[in-house]
Amino acid sequence: MSSVLLFALLSLTLASRAGNQAVEGDNGSELRPILERFQADEADLNRIYALRLSANRKKRLAELYSVSMKSLASLNFDKLSFDGQIDYVLYRNYLERHARQLEIEAKDQSKYAKLIPFAATITDSEEARRRMEPVDQERSASALNALAKQVKEMKPFLGDKLKASKFEANQAVFAVKSLRETLRHWFEFYNGYDPIFTWWVAEPFKSADQELDGYVGALREKLLGVKPDDENAIVGNPIGREALIAELGFAMIPYTPEELIAIAEKEYAWCLAEMKKASRELGFKDDWKKALEHVKNIHVEPGKQPALIRELALEAIQFVEQHDLATVPPLAKETWKMEMMTPDRQLVNPFFLGGEDIIVSYPTNSMTHDQKLMSMRGNNRFFARATVHHELIPGHHLQGFMQDRYMTYRSMFNTPFWTEGWALYWEMLLWNKGFSKSPEERVGVLFWRMHRCVRIMFSLKFHLGQLTPEQCIDLLVEKVGHERANAEGEVRRSFNGSYEPLYQAAYMLGGLQLMALHRELVDSGKMSDRQFHDAILHENNMPIEMVRAILIKQRLTRDFKSLCRFAE
Repeated sequence: MSSVLLFALLSLTLASRAGNQAVEGDNGSELRPILERFQADEADLNRIYALRLSANRKKRLAELYSVSMKSLASLNFDKLSFDGQIDYVLYRNYLERHARQLEIEAKDQSKYAKLIPFAATITDSEEARRRMEPVDQERSASALNALAKQVKEMKPFLGDKLKASKFEANQAVFAVKSLRETLRHWFEFYNGYDPIFTWWVAEPFKSADQELDGYVGALREKLLGVKPDDENAIVGNPIGREALIAELGFAMIPYTPEELIAIAEKEYAWCLAEMKKASRELGFKDDWKKALEHVKNIHVEPGKQPALIRELALEAIQFVEQHDLATVPPLAKETWKMEMMTPDRQLVNPFFLGGEDIIVSYPTNSMTHDQKLMSMRGNNRFFARATVHHELIPGHHLQGFMQDRYMTYRSMFNTPFWTEGWALYWEMLLWNKGFSKSPEERVGVLFWRMHRCVRIMFSLKFHLGQLTPEQCIDLLVEKVGHERANAEGEVRRSFNGSYEPLYQAAYMLGGLQLMALHRELVDSGKMSDRQFHDAILHENNMPIEMVRAILIKQRLTRDFKSLCRFAE
């Protein structure tokens, strides 16, 4: 048999196993070639201009967004197909948001530039290397020698003549750590390969590297008020009400931060009432925290957690298929896997993470006794039950599986309101479908649902300047019943800079958007559960208001803005 024929037969077999994934008309709109070229251009610019402190990076990306916006505006919106109009609105929203983010980034950097006046010495050297310009070994040595002296001389003035807010200091810490890595990368490119370079630069580099390392500690100690080597200090960057409203606009959420906090409080009140019902069934009257303690102590012994996760994953898949809730391709069921989370990562992610892999938090032998108990209690059987279907099927794994197969070019429009909202929506829907029967199972689900409500409260109030990180931790302990170490990890994760400001609010809010859409289309009898869920996954990632526009065939304009009040 020829290799070509063998490959064709294999492709057909895989297509069959995947549930005949190909969908007629799934080639996207007439804007698809434009969007794919833009994504390639943007990726190349981000690859070559990778230094976030570089003025060249901001300039080149701003040029790309400006040119792309002008090109988009030149299109005749009314002549586009419906899918083309959807992509037009999504693309316009993307360009406007990313252009604004560049401006915010530049503004923020200007606030802490006084703490890193040496940044250009490093970024200019690395960018010259990327342009493959010849290195001047002696001049480089002199520049690094001067940099080391400059950094050393600045340290005594920190907190005295050189003052800064905690936000500025925290941003400077991230910046100096990044600059240090950049300098190391630049040095290692030449070191040993160019003996004259090594002769001139090795010692000045060593001094500069040591001074930068010490400067990070000095910033932490004198401006942040923490120990010099404290990598786990929680500071964060409150962005303010105006910036929150702008971000909500790009996410197509037509609510103010204050309205969203009120929605969270209403949802929390429902959760609390349901938690008390379960508590009474367990014999703890209205003392729901005692019921929570009871559930936390029902955990498997060390070494048994992977088997539990597999059992819970299969249970969720079976329920979805038995109730015809969504298409679950055989290949999707075959291709998820499991990993264990390291103790260091558990400081930031005390619970599971997921997608193609479900990454399991559970104690290791290197943890202290108290850490082991907190990890076991925080990842007990019933908390894990809701987490597993959130992360795997029908949650993130099924979501990612479909994203790789349908309208793939739209992945650039990703938003946590779709990504996390989808997984949280399933927690709500499965509750309504009776997936959680025993009071312990319901306590497990309600714990996470209360957690999502409080995420809205603490994250928005933090960014409004109403709560400190410590108060956010207290809120999670008091209103959700978190173990304190796990609450600290949650807040650290939320504000360490790796998540956008609305990310933690997006779980519950995205879930509520999808529940409102389910009521509009499924409860009314216009679509079945399977049709509804498959249709969402086939359109790929985007603000949920645009999912609604697609499913109801809403009339669009080129300047379309969301007005849908999903929580009324």
